[in-house]
Amino acid sequence: MSTPLLQVNDLKKHFPVKTGLFGGKSEWVYAVDGVSLEIARGETLSLVGESGCGKSTVGRAILRLFDVTSGQVILDGQRIDDAPPSTMRQVRRRVQVVFQDPFSSLNPRMRVRDILAEPIRNFGLAKSAIELETRVTALMDTVRLPREALNRRPHEFSGGQRQRIGIARALAAEPELIVCDEAVSALDVSVKAQIVNLLQDLQREFGLALLFISHDLAIVEHMTHRVAVMYLGKIVEVAPRREIFAAPRHPYTKALLSAVPLPEPGAKRNPIILGGDVPSPINPPSGCRFHTRCPFVFDRCRSEEPELRSTEGRQWVACHLDALPSG
Repeated sequence: MSTPLLQVNDLKKHFPVKTGLFGGKSEWVYAVDGVSLEIARGETLSLVGESGCGKSTVGRAILRLFDVTSGQVILDGQRIDDAPPSTMRQVRRRVQVVFQDPFSSLNPRMRVRDILAEPIRNFGLAKSAIELETRVTALMDTVRLPREALNRRPHEFSGGQRQRIGIARALAAEPELIVCDEAVSALDVSVKAQIVNLLQDLQREFGLALLFISHDLAIVEHMTHRVAVMYLGKIVEVAPRREIFAAPRHPYTKALLSAVPLPEPGAKRNPIILGGDVPSPINPPSGCRFHTRCPFVFDRCRSEEPELRSTEGRQWVACHLDALPSG
């Protein structure tokens, strides 16, 4: 079996916060609390879950936008979670990101030509001004934008066009992995479909691996190979796309999928309504973190860490699996 491009082992990121009237009491936000996942070369892994579950924090920890509390991030067999700045320079060329907001992620003072040229210069990918110009214009062709737009600034583009510029900037470094952090959530439906199709085309053309962070399961079903479902800082289920959409095992996954809108007008849905709200990551529940909302909760779920079961290509938290109804 080939080595995965990216391995994340028991990743944790806890943020300190000050509470109390004068901020004298220190507590911790357990944003990510023991996440493990793998991404193969050329694969799309979608990380899904409710807002606040920690999925964007996982992406930013992989990118080393902050230091992790504990755990390992391994890129192509090399640990990068504790790598020195000299090593991280080359890592950042291999791992790029497309952010959620296509406007705030672009420098409004820079022209598109300079935005795309910057990573090429930083990583020494062009030997001359002519080669630099050739690479920049080729990037515009790749993301299907007119070359005449190179002299414009970001405010002169639509949201979808700005996101294409963000994708082109990520491609400029010739990466192997791109973290797409809610990359289509701020776009209109029709534009969203165009960007998703563009990402799929680029993946096939360049052999890219994608970590696609999203809460839109309809988009995820269209473009992913595998899905990892997060709840309150932990992954509760990982499975190939067809298996997780056809036969989810964890009750939280079932509830998420039951809320996906159906494309047929008048089609009946049977959404699973979960009681209560997501607990605070400052004081997460003991035992299984989902037990406060789970319709199949047992007494042991309140005190015991859930068992992680796995079969070939699939994992799920299943301390209460035998009590779940079939289907």
